[in-house]
Amino acid sequence: MDAFLLEYLPILIFLGVAIAFSLIFVFAAVIIAPRRPDSEKLSAYECGFEAFDDARRPFDVRFYLVSILFIIFDLEVAFLFPWAVALGDIGVYGFWSMVIFLGILTVGFIYEWKKGALEWE
Repeated sequence: MDAFLLEYLPILIFLGVAIAFSLIFVFAAVIIAPRRPDSEKLSAYECGFEAFDDARRPFDVRFYLVSILFIIFDLEVAFLFPWAVALGDIGVYGFWSMVIFLGILTVGFIYEWKKGALEWE
């Protein structure tokens, strides 16, 4: 049992070093970073609305459209990881089925691009 647990020692050392460096960098940034707030730094971020305002305020539909498109294409691209790992086992059939999948994904992306869903203005 000790030999089995000893195999996990490099992982624990790696995690310990990673956590230590993360904490050192975060606290160093808090201590060393200059604090000069101005109107630009305190303004609304990303969404264009004030952060602490009425929650029932109407929201621009473009934000929803961009987020939905990101989720769709991001999740579909996530299928590439298990496919790449298992490519040696699934053979030619698996390869061509993924090529068809990526073709359909590309057609959908081009359609969204041509419809202007990716344009903000």
